[in-house]
Amino acid sequence: MMQSSQNRMGGVSPQISTLAMYMLALPGLALVATGCGGSACSGSERGSAEGDQENEPSTTTDLKANAAEDSAKSPGASPADLPMGLLLAYSQFEIKDGKPTAKPKAARLEMLHRSGGQWSSEVLEDADSNVFHKAMVLSSPQGSPGLLTLGGSKAAVKLWARANGKWSAKTLWTESFGGRFDRMRDAELGDVLGRGTPQIVVGTHDQGVVATLEHSAGTWTVTELDRTPNTFIHEIELGDLDGDGKQEIYATPSEPNRLDAKAQSGQVVRYVPASQRGTAKKTAIRTVVADLGNRHAKEIFVGDVDGDKKDELYVVVEGRTEKSESGARRVVEPVEIRRYEADTDPKQGAVIATIEGDSMMRFLTAGDVDGDKKRELVAASFSQGLWLLRPGSNASGEWGKELIDRESGGFEHASLLTDLDQDGTDELYVASDQHGELRRYTWTSGRSRREVIHKRDIPRAMMTWNIMPVPAALVK
Repeated sequence: MMQSSQNRMGGVSPQISTLAMYMLALPGLALVATGCGGSACSGSERGSAEGDQENEPSTTTDLKANAAEDSAKSPGASPADLPMGLLLAYSQFEIKDGKPTAKPKAARLEMLHRSGGQWSSEVLEDADSNVFHKAMVLSSPQGSPGLLTLGGSKAAVKLWARANGKWSAKTLWTESFGGRFDRMRDAELGDVLGRGTPQIVVGTHDQGVVATLEHSAGTWTVTELDRTPNTFIHEIELGDLDGDGKQEIYATPSEPNRLDAKAQSGQVVRYVPASQRGTAKKTAIRTVVADLGNRHAKEIFVGDVDGDKKDELYVVVEGRTEKSESGARRVVEPVEIRRYEADTDPKQGAVIATIEGDSMMRFLTAGDVDGDKKRELVAASFSQGLWLLRPGSNASGEWGKELIDRESGGFEHASLLTDLDQDGTDELYVASDQHGELRRYTWTSGRSRREVIHKRDIPRAMMTWNIMPVPAALVK
């Protein structure tokens, strides 16, 4: 087992505390709320057309008693049993006098699954960290699947397994990076080293560390590919833009986060591990693929969305705001989504969509929402709702843009297109932290249908950082 220096920061994480105070001060916006217990787990629903602006109250239904009847009456409703569930990664905050404070609690993971017409959840907490940025399934070196978590303050990558009804963790990597923040911010799984087995690729705060974790001979080896002081890595993606059959690593380094109106510069960079070039060096070739000037990206997606059998890079460029004399913010450059191919000039990404009126967007997810075997993108903005994007005949031109739901929002606004019922068509799962709800969207005859599957009592008591699929059998 690799031994690393540990983060010994105590008390409130400066970054989590600052973020929490900022969120608590925002009028009309809430952080995701506390866990599901008793009637808090609901199956309320609302059918809506794309672009529907109605804000109708949800109706709670007894899904266990009426599962068959509901499914017959409401196409797209959740089946009574699902083979796949969801992992929800949270930060949570102490409650005082019935209101959330800025003081963080233990990192929290909820494991959600559905059987017998009811959604059920199990909670896992880790007092070593105050946030789980992500959780996902990883097969252990022994072959049995476990849950991989990315913790912040302290920074830790852990692999969890359940035995005799109890979860326990093995720490794969923990480190104090030497800056102000210590966070394992994002990770992806893939064979980027060309070994024939997957590695874990991790991006961190705030020393710009990008690293791989590889298991061999009973130990985990951590290899740094890059380190840049005072730099945040927000996102990691893997893909093959150059079409050579090998996965590259894509990351989003930027200046540290700012919650004021100043510019924050950043890039998207590609790493090609040297092992792919037939050398033994433990380094990677680094190339800037998107130069964003005085703007930056916290979200990217790499994959083949337009159906040309080649991966593309989609970059969500955060907007830019200015303060008026009164101190109010105004958006002067809104969120843009830019598309890059293998040979695109780093300064010439094609703008495929603009989200007017918003300066932040942290989730972009791809899938097939209507079963036509063509992929779409769903963009989850901070304050302007959910948007469905469809490529046209010119994939580098402006894409079709349809409003899914204006009444959905949150600081992260975690979203995922995935096929939990395994019927060949993806459903959309969204944490609307503004409302403290986890929602499921399906499409029937071109119209979206919204169903609340998980509801919390105090919307600002928690914040959802990520949603990932998980085999239901692993978390039941």
